[in-house]
Amino acid sequence: MTSRIRQWTIDVHDLDVMAEFWSQALGYQVDKGGDGSAKLFSGQPGDPTVWLQPTAGAKRDKNRTHPDLNVTDGDVDTEVDRLLGLGARHADVGQTGEEGFVVLADPEGNEFCLLYGPPSKYVG
Repeated sequence: MTSRIRQWTIDVHDLDVMAEFWSQALGYQVDKGGDGSAKLFSGQPGDPTVWLQPTAGAKRDKNRTHPDLNVTDGDVDTEVDRLLGLGARHADVGQTGEEGFVVLADPEGNEFCLLYGPPSKYVG
């Protein structure tokens, strides 16, 4: 028996801003819950969902975990520009510029990476 990633949960301060950013970034649909949360989903079987969970406070420190994203069409530089236009910003986490990824942060400062190159050889 093994476990699989089913959902990525993000604590958010401004649900509307974060739902708009992540739904546009991932091409996901938004289903806002009656409890002030929102579920983002692709509609494709097996794809993980994203749950936006409201919190009172703002993010304070670097994430202990973060998602690494592959660009599904086009190139990384074009996708970086698109995400910056949606409200992302470059994040400095000590990278040297020689890495195979670009570090960005969403509108509330949660870091994520865009990976250069094809999807991992570990993906079937």
